[in-house]
Amino acid sequence: MSQKEKTFMNFENYRMYRSHGNGKFKIEDFKKIGENVIFEKGVLVFHPENISIGSNVYIGHNTILKGYYKNEMIINGHTWIGQCCFFHSAGGINIGQGVGIGPMVKILTSVHKEAELSMPVLFSDLNFEKVIIEDGCDIGIGSIILPGVKIGEGSIVGAGSVVTKDVEPHTVVAGNPAKVLRKRV
Repeated sequence: MSQKEKTFMNFENYRMYRSHGNGKFKIEDFKKIGENVIFEKGVLVFHPENISIGSNVYIGHNTILKGYYKNEMIINGHTWIGQCCFFHSAGGINIGQGVGIGPMVKILTSVHKEAELSMPVLFSDLNFEKVIIEDGCDIGIGSIILPGVKIGEGSIVGAGSVVTKDVEPHTVVAGNPAKVLRKRV
């Protein structure tokens, strides 16, 4: 029997899937929420009891805020989040004040550990790492922020970037993986 056949024969030994709910929410479900928080049509929120949002925050159409039962998502005040974003706070997310996040940005805080060959990676354990975006940053459209990244104050992430490591304050980065283009002066 081949390695592939051995791997796929045992799927019934892995966990069963279950729904995470429908993403509908009420303002009172949040851990904390400020004044003038705008949720456009189609926003879905999961585990709002672990999400804190400051005042004067805009969350664009069809964005998904995926709180996590073990960790916290913090979105501080005066922040703008574009349409169709996906934030998954399994490892924790802290977004500073006055941050602009373009449409279709993904923030991920967990990744599967590499599995042994006899197990599909999907069924392996997860590593959790917090993402921090400090005050005054701008995250370009379609960027992906990977687990454990800290983006320093006043930094700019170019459109379509994949940020795999920390960004120093007041730095402009872009690319896949994101590289330093220059310091802001």
